[in-house]
Amino acid sequence: MASRAVVHQGPNPTGAAKQKMVPVEGKNRRALRDIGNLVPAPAADAKTRVMTRPIRGGKLLVNGGKPADKQKEAIVEGVAGNVRKNACKPKPYEVIVISSDDEEDDCRDEVLRSGSGLRSVSSKRAGGKSGRTYTSTLLARSKVACGIVNKSKDLIVDIDAEDINNELAVVEYVEDMYNFYKETEECGRVYDYMGLQPNINARMRAILVDWLIEVHRKFELMPESLYLTVNIMDRFLAMKTVPRSELQLVGMGSMLVACKYEEIWAPEVNDFIAISNNAYVRNHLLVMEKSILGKLEWNLTIPTPYVFLVRYIKASLPYDSELENMVFFFAELGLVNYSTTILYRPSMLAASAVYAARCTLNKTPLWTETLKHQTAYAEDQLIDCAKLLVSYHSQCGAAENKLKGAYSKYSSPDRGAVALFPPAKSLLSMEASSS
Repeated sequence: MASRAVVHQGPNPTGAAKQKMVPVEGKNRRALRDIGNLVPAPAADAKTRVMTRPIRGGKLLVNGGKPADKQKEAIVEGVAGNVRKNACKPKPYEVIVISSDDEEDDCRDEVLRSGSGLRSVSSKRAGGKSGRTYTSTLLARSKVACGIVNKSKDLIVDIDAEDINNELAVVEYVEDMYNFYKETEECGRVYDYMGLQPNINARMRAILVDWLIEVHRKFELMPESLYLTVNIMDRFLAMKTVPRSELQLVGMGSMLVACKYEEIWAPEVNDFIAISNNAYVRNHLLVMEKSILGKLEWNLTIPTPYVFLVRYIKASLPYDSELENMVFFFAELGLVNYSTTILYRPSMLAASAVYAARCTLNKTPLWTETLKHQTAYAEDQLIDCAKLLVSYHSQCGAAENKLKGAYSKYSSPDRGAVALFPPAKSLLSMEASSS
C-alpha cells in the first residue's frame, strides 16, 4: 500500500484559522497525525528533513542526534498535548514514505531471479536517487531463512498423502518411526568378522546366502524373512567361531528363527531337513536354533535393509513395478556379497539399490528431491555403493559365476525379468574411468 508524503504546517500562534493540509505535488494521500509525544521538528534550513530520533529529556533530536535550534524548540506539556511555541514558526517537514506494494513486488521478483536474498536487490529510483528499503531487505532475508529462494523446482512430494485414511499406514507416526530406524540401525549392523573365522571365508558366505535365496523362494516366504535371516546369520558368525561343516546349519537355523518371527505359517523343522538333503538331523537344527538365540540374547527387532527399501521405493515416484523388482534385485545382490553388507549400513544399501535401479532403467532425474528428503542421502553419497551393485549385475551372466540364486529369481517373468536388463552404462563407465 503506497504512502504519500505531505507538508504539515504548525499551529497558528495567533489563533487564526488552521491552514489546510496541502498535498505535495504528485502525492494525494494524507499523512497520519502526530501520535503520543512526537511533535514535528523544525528543519534547520529550507530543505525538508526526516525525523530520526525520539524526544529525550524534553528535547527533540533531529539529524543524527543534534538538538534543534533553541529558538525553534517544541516542548510537550501534558497528556492533552498543549504545546508552547516560540516566536519562530516551525517550518514544514516531510513524513517518511513507507515502501509501496509495487516496490515490494519488484524486490520479490528480483530476489527470485537472483536466487539469493542476501544479494543486492535493486529498488525503484525516486527523484534520481537509488536506494533499498528496510522492507525489501527484511523480505529478502526472510525468504533465505525459510528456504524459499533456494528451493528447487522439483518440489518435495508428500508420499503419505494418499494414505491419510489408511490406519495401517500410520501416517501420524511413520516419520518418527523411520527416524528411529536410522538412529538404531548401527545397533544391528555387522562389521568385518572374517578375521575371527579361520574355517570360512567371504566366498563360502556368498554361496550360503545364494542358497538361502533359493530356499526362501522355494518356501514362498515373506521378503522380510530373507533380510532378517541374513542379519541373524552375520551377527551370529561375528560372535562365535563356526566350523565349515556347520556353516549351512547356521544358515538354516537363522532362517528358522526369522520365519518364526516374521511368518504367519513358518516352515517346520522337517522342511528344512528335507531341503538340505538330510545333511543334518532334527536335533542338530534345534540345538543351533537355541545357540543362535542365546548369542543374540533374543534381540531380533532390527532395522534390516528391507525396512528402508519399502519406504524408499514408495518415495521413488511414480510407482513402477519394474523399478520395484529391479530395486529388490540389487538389494539381494548386496546381501550375497560380503563387502557391501559390511561396508554400508542398511539404509545406505537400500538407497543405493534404488539409485542403481533408476540408473539401469534410465529414470530422469536419477535422484529427486523427494528421495533425498526421505533417504537423507545425496546422490554423491550413493555413487560408490551403487557402482558395486551394478558391477555385481554385470557379472551375473558370466559363465564362471556360480551364484545364480538372485539372478534366476529375477530372470523369471513374474519378477519382470529385470535381471536380463543391460547393466547401467553410466555407472560402469564411471567405474572404468576411476580405475
